[in-house]
Amino acid sequence: MRATSEREEIEQELTSHIAGLRRYAYVLIGDPAEADDLVQECLARALATTRPWKQVRDVRAYLFTILHNVHADRRWRFRRAGQSVDLDLVVSGLGYPAPQEKRVEVHDLQRALYKIPEEQRQVLLLVGMEGMSYREAAIALDVPIGTIMSRLSRGRTALQARLSGRGEGHLRRVK
Repeated sequence: MRATSEREEIEQELTSHIAGLRRYAYVLIGDPAEADDLVQECLARALATTRPWKQVRDVRAYLFTILHNVHADRRWRFRRAGQSVDLDLVVSGLGYPAPQEKRVEVHDLQRALYKIPEEQRQVLLLVGMEGMSYREAAIALDVPIGTIMSRLSRGRTALQARLSGRGEGHLRRVK
């Protein structure tokens, strides 16, 4: 009876984080179906782990770490194998008119996010969109907190520059 109760608790804990995992995966990948596959693989790995769940202090950070690692594994595999793109999928997305101003703004934001370095984009999404603390993001990405703060600062600056039309930003001369 206790094992069933413990399993239900684990399932409830995992279920409570699915929406955040899906948002993060979607912004990383840009394709809802691929994002769902990424989240599914993340959850499967989490459930298949031999690590006792009571030892996991921060389940949310643990899941985002797994998701990050699954994404990195997939990118590595795609780079080695090469990636093919269906021409019909590309053509259908070329002439996509935005029916509302907000939709255009969201599209511009998404496009700007994809143009900044992935390390900065990951930190912006985890801290800005998912509301993770610097410590949680550092755990999820397996980097020091100082690196998180630096990437966040540079990412915000780069994103602001892209959205304001300045492009890459500018260098200042320091005397």
